[in-house]
Amino acid sequence: MTPPAVLCEPRDGVLLITLNRPERRNAVDQALADGLAAALDRLERSDALAAGVIHGAGATFSAGMDLKEFARTGQRPHVAGRGFAGIVERVPAKPVIAAVEGHAVAGGLEIALACDIIVASRDSRLGVPEVTRGLVAVGGAMLRLPDRVGTSRALLLALTGDPVSAERAAGMGLVDVLAEPGQACSDALALAARIARNAPLAVAATRSIVREQRAWAPDEAWERQRQPAAPVFASDDAREGALAFAEKRSPRWRGR
Repeated sequence: MTPPAVLCEPRDGVLLITLNRPERRNAVDQALADGLAAALDRLERSDALAAGVIHGAGATFSAGMDLKEFARTGQRPHVAGRGFAGIVERVPAKPVIAAVEGHAVAGGLEIALACDIIVASRDSRLGVPEVTRGLVAVGGAMLRLPDRVGTSRALLLALTGDPVSAERAAGMGLVDVLAEPGQACSDALALAARIARNAPLAVAATRSIVREQRAWAPDEAWERQRQPAAPVFASDDAREGALAFAEKRSPRWRGR
C-alpha cells in the first residue's frame, strides 16, 4: 500500500504537516499537492489549531516539481483555488512556518516562500534552478523573492539557478531563523507554539496587516489598518489580556 504523500499530526495547537515522499526527495506530484491542500484546509477549519509547520520527511524539504512525472504527462500538480503544490496561490489563513532541512529548491522553495516564516538548518541549501531545466519559476518565486531579498539578488538567484547556503540566504533575508543541523523542525514547532499561545484575533489581524500593507496607498494605510484592528480592541480577548496583565497571570483567550 502506498503511504500518504502528506502526513498531519496535531501538537498542542500546532499542525505538523509532513511532505512524505522521501524516496523522491519530496518532489511534488498531484498526490502531494492534494494532500498539502487538504492539510491546510484542516488547519483553517479547526478552532483547536492556531498555526502550522511544514517540513519534509527524510533528508530533504522538497526538490520541487516531480520532473519525471512532468516529462511523462506534461501536467503541473495544481489544486483549484490554491495553485501549484496546493499552497502557492492562496496562502493559509493561519500562520505557517517552513522547516527546511537538506534542500528547498525550485517548487520546494516556492512552498517555503508561501509560508510566513522560514526556519532552515545551517547546512541546508535553497535555490530556484528552473532556468537550468528550461522552465520558469512561476509558483511564486518570481513574485515573492524580490520582496524578501531585493530585485538584484532575486535575479542573481533566478538567472543563474545556483543554490545558496542557508547562512548566505539568511544574510539576504530569505531565511528568517537558522537552526542547527537536524533541529529545523523542532525549532519551528517551538516557534509555532509561541505564536499559538497568543490571542488568536490579535494574531490574525496583525498577520493580515503585515501581509496586505504593501498594496495600500500611503494616504490610506492608517485607515486600512484600522479595519482589521478595531474589532480586536473591542474584543473580550483585549479586555482579558489587560486584566491578566494587571493580575499577573496567564491570559485565557476565547477568540472573541
